[in-house]
Amino acid sequence: MERKYPHLSSPITLGQVTFRNRMFSSPMGGTDISENGCIGPGSKAFYELRAKGGAAAVTVSELMVHPETDGSQAFHLDRAMWGTLQSAALCADAIRRHGAIASLELSHSGQFAGTYMTDKTKKAEMCQYGVSASVRADGMQIRELVREQIQEIVRAYGKTAALAKTAGFEMLMIHGGHGWLVNQFLSPLFNKRTDEYGGSLENRTRFAKEVLKSVRDAVGPGFPIEFRLSGSEFVPDGYDLDEGIRIAVELEPYIDLLHVTAGTYQKTFGITHPSMFEEHGRNVYLAAEIKKHVRVPVATVGGLSDPEMMEEIIASGKADVVEMARQLLADHEFPRKVLEGRDDEIVHCLRCFTCMAERGTTGTRRCTVNPLIGRETEGMEIIPVRESRKVIIAGAGPGGLYAAITAAKRGHKVILCEKEHEVGGILRGEQALPFKYDMYRLGGTFEKIARRLGVEIRLNTVVTKEYVESEAPDALIIACGSMPVVPPVPGLGGDNVIIVNNYFLESEKVSDDVVVFGGGLAGCEIAVKLGMEGKNVHIVEMRDCLAPDANIRHRPLLMAEIEKYVTVHTSCKGLEVREDGVLCENSAGEREVIPGKTVICALGQRSNTETVQELLDSAPFVRVIGDASKVSTITNAVYWGYHAALDI
Repeated sequence: MERKYPHLSSPITLGQVTFRNRMFSSPMGGTDISENGCIGPGSKAFYELRAKGGAAAVTVSELMVHPETDGSQAFHLDRAMWGTLQSAALCADAIRRHGAIASLELSHSGQFAGTYMTDKTKKAEMCQYGVSASVRADGMQIRELVREQIQEIVRAYGKTAALAKTAGFEMLMIHGGHGWLVNQFLSPLFNKRTDEYGGSLENRTRFAKEVLKSVRDAVGPGFPIEFRLSGSEFVPDGYDLDEGIRIAVELEPYIDLLHVTAGTYQKTFGITHPSMFEEHGRNVYLAAEIKKHVRVPVATVGGLSDPEMMEEIIASGKADVVEMARQLLADHEFPRKVLEGRDDEIVHCLRCFTCMAERGTTGTRRCTVNPLIGRETEGMEIIPVRESRKVIIAGAGPGGLYAAITAAKRGHKVILCEKEHEVGGILRGEQALPFKYDMYRLGGTFEKIARRLGVEIRLNTVVTKEYVESEAPDALIIACGSMPVVPPVPGLGGDNVIIVNNYFLESEKVSDDVVVFGGGLAGCEIAVKLGMEGKNVHIVEMRDCLAPDANIRHRPLLMAEIEKYVTVHTSCKGLEVREDGVLCENSAGEREVIPGKTVICALGQRSNTETVQELLDSAPFVRVIGDASKVSTITNAVYWGYHAALDI
């Protein structure tokens, strides 16, 4: 058949295995890992969801091959570890039964691995094992792996590869990037050895070659081996693209697919996982350049979410495969939508790092725009209702839109009311921030999906108690959101003041000298945008830090942008807004005027409690979601909206 994206949709054969399209699910760690390294049922469902969505390959991440020197809390595969082979087999089967090829990433964290006691019979001495002796940034002692340990790890790769094949995996990825052990051998940043594993490029690639040979001996010919390589490390003491090319040429004879990633995880997080401040596809050029020098197929990865861009990448020969992690969390059906020509329904990744931040804080996975992620065993299937109900949803922000979509999928008659002339709620304001445009267009995507499902959308419609009672719905979902906090600070109502929510409507009024009054997430992001435009920007924040409401992955990257573009005044209380700026009092009790002809008020949000109270008793079933219930995140708004609709 004729496809809109023919190159992206075409099969590819690696080794003796044919993959149904060129869209692969790259490694992203699971959620429930048992103490002995089993792939838990939650993780199995996590990976299966991407297979159901149409990905050609789904790679399970990360399986540590040598627990004796790597105590990382990750998957393991060893007959001596009860249940690991069984859980791996069940996971591979869950992926394969949907037509995707199950792949397993084999890895060793090296100096960034779990901590060991070197002498368990005497006084404990904490250490790690790495390519070279050193002291880690956190003070942890790194012990150099001796030759015997190196060969034991090499054998462990082969042993684990054989077990993976037994479990039903049909491809293996060897992790040779991001600062893990194989990369530590490749990189002059880590490798300071003077033996046959250090110094020259030939020596630094020796360990990787031995690992790949060990794996090949274990799995045999025709079994695809994918090697993950940082094309450039983007650090002064690491290797650059030119050396990345030479490494690729050295390793090419041993692999079937070269997966070109970027950076070293510990130093270049926002490049390895491109943030919203980076261009989409910012690492593609690495794969494109390396592909000119090798004959094996090449995969590219990193912040890719646009099928038109992906089609061009493959059609122009920059890469043969595109791999996605976060995008397939945002929309696990991305490949199916591409194949079926429904690309306008693709929910794009916001690059907000909720998925990775949640893993670091709670040990779970979440996605801002996909309520299934990390909860796949709790309602993957939307079951149609036996009796259709009339549902009114008050507010077409992200939570209200997702509730409408879900209720319509279940077969309810849904009326979505929005007081403004367009949907999106608080997302509308993001159109003014180029690096958050994906967040703005989320509202439009949800609207298209909702309309195609038969949702009636009534714009310029204020929902009152009388309105609800006149419609007589069976269920009411209140998603009326929040409003800006504007405290009684003298001058805050002046003509030189713009409320941050309204900036997208009044951006032309902003002068070249700006004070952002409030240093939360919204204030910091608008300050960065204005600074990028070349304006002189100050932030005034009463607390002693900025953006405590930003997640742990996004915040450091945001602070790096703040440092580039903004002058910061923390522990500084705003007393009065004047024509020439904001009069403040610092922690020492001293007063000063922070200069700026324009003041942007970004002092937070509060729930629309009055509207909620009016509507609470208007229908037999009532649910309050999103900021209307509690000022929180888009993640919670979408999740609560989804489950409110499931409960009707």
